[in-house]
Amino acid sequence: MANDELLPGSRAVFLDKDGTLLEDVPYNVDPRTMRFAPGARDALELLRDYPFKLIVVSNQGGVAQGRFAIGALDAVRHRLREMFASCGALLHAFYWCPHDPRGHVAPFANACDCRKPAPGMLLQAAREHDIDLRTSWLAGDILDDIEAGNRAGCRTILLNNGNETEWRNAAQRTPFAYARDLYEAAQFIVRTHEHENRSATEPAPGVAR
Repeated sequence: MANDELLPGSRAVFLDKDGTLLEDVPYNVDPRTMRFAPGARDALELLRDYPFKLIVVSNQGGVAQGRFAIGALDAVRHRLREMFASCGALLHAFYWCPHDPRGHVAPFANACDCRKPAPGMLLQAAREHDIDLRTSWLAGDILDDIEAGNRAGCRTILLNNGNETEWRNAAQRTPFAYARDLYEAAQFIVRTHEHENRSATEPAPGVAR
């Protein structure tokens, strides 16, 4: 698991990487072929103007499976920073989980508390960077993402873009909202944020301004 320096803040939007932020290319660690998923560029251009730290959280079990070395993820992080910057946005942190109990490469071929649907990456971000998970969001394209966000205490949005195929439903795997793509998810987050801000500043009924 790795992270970048994150400025203190109370709110974050956690973004799954493959299938949510980027085109879903299995085990892709080649920066030259990393492309935004539909709606992702517009989403970052919208979220950059709001007080959310943008954090990518990604299962990278290809390390445990021997498909690529863990060092390859440094180039992925660098390319993500460039892609965010091209939208005028800042990648505040990138967390990855290299584990997979089905793998064969030591010491990564084991169970852990960071591989989604476990909430470990989000909890670590909250501890290290003073993130209030109750006012934060997670957007992902499969229910393992949603479960991780719900278990961490975030509000969650499932991108209903066809990437979830198993639909193992349970209370912890139920999203707060659905969206077609990341831009629609970002719009929902922003609308909710603005509504809650207005509600917090409006006087209670019967109270004079």
